[in-house]
Amino acid sequence: MTQLQSVPSPSIHSEDRAHEADHPTSPVVKFGIEQPLKLDCGIDLAPFQIAYQTYGELNADRSNAILICHALTLDQHVANVHPLTGKAGWWEIMVGPGRPLDTDRYFIICSNVIGGCMGSTGPASTNPATGKAWGLDFPIITIPDMVRAQAMLLDRLGIQTLLCVIGGSMGGMQVLQWTAAYPERVFSALPVACSTRHSAQNIAFHELGRQAVMADPDWHHGRYFERSTHPHRGLAVARMAGHITYLSDAALHRKFGRRMQDRELPTFSFDADFQVESYLRYQGSSFVERFDANSYLYLTRAMDYFDIAADHDGVLAEAFRGIKTRFCVVSFTSDWLFPTSESRALVHALNASSARVSFAEIETDRGHDAFLLDVPEFFDISRAFLESAGKARGLDGTGG
Repeated sequence: MTQLQSVPSPSIHSEDRAHEADHPTSPVVKFGIEQPLKLDCGIDLAPFQIAYQTYGELNADRSNAILICHALTLDQHVANVHPLTGKAGWWEIMVGPGRPLDTDRYFIICSNVIGGCMGSTGPASTNPATGKAWGLDFPIITIPDMVRAQAMLLDRLGIQTLLCVIGGSMGGMQVLQWTAAYPERVFSALPVACSTRHSAQNIAFHELGRQAVMADPDWHHGRYFERSTHPHRGLAVARMAGHITYLSDAALHRKFGRRMQDRELPTFSFDADFQVESYLRYQGSSFVERFDANSYLYLTRAMDYFDIAADHDGVLAEAFRGIKTRFCVVSFTSDWLFPTSESRALVHALNASSARVSFAEIETDRGHDAFLLDVPEFFDISRAFLESAGKARGLDGTGG
């Protein structure tokens, strides 16, 4: 089991991010040139590595493993202190003893996606052919590529089947890809706040963010590490724009309204007069401390390309034809990034393919990010679904 320990919040520099790209504090599985990752773009990526974290204990028959697939700007540090920021894991509210993803019962795995920047091979990693960071020489990756890499990791860990695959947003896309590509390896699936393909509006938001990064004069066509710079401003703007889409109007109004930031009267300038402006600027500045700008480009592009029905003549039900996996699809009423209508389309397709599926639309004003926040109904639904899956698979109360 991964040991949890307190570490001080560090001062983040470009070299710290570069270190985590190649030599992370997480366990790493390395794949040599004899075992390449076959990418959708037609390139065989080798060598490469996957960084991951685990929590809990794997039972004797290896039947209690749960894979968490992380969202766009997150990583493998689900329930441990983050090595760069010193902050708590991003899903500690869900993962741990007695929590829905109960580490006293389940063996939890989360890997940094291929193309990421926290130890799995990506554009910030060293290209063995040049000895320098890959930058934009790194091949374009897709959601299926991420899942293939995860499957290779599980093979190396000796885990053939998963009790459940769970994730929200980009993580939910990976969950769906797992069920379509490896249905025999997934006993149950919990895709949250996601869709079977990216909408035109979401692609447009991602393009806005990418253009903000590439317009930063410190981006240097993706070769910023060679100049000891980083496109902080562009990446911060991209994060600010993206973060707005994760919230709802009601949540922003409740949290900030039109309240001023540390003042009673406007400055009649372009300072952060309003609390919401100060909040967004903080989100942008804190994000650049832990995330690589090129990874942001690659991962947003992977989401844009995702369309699980594309290989089935656009017929979504065919992607799940004959599947035995149990599904629980979850959406949130105030999520306008991945609205409930898209989850319902997924449920209808699963029904048409005769899959076992339950569906929950949770009423909350917390927007797309609700799956990361304290939403008791989501906790209850997740816990009940996992307990049901465990019982159906024959797990006892301690995970085996």
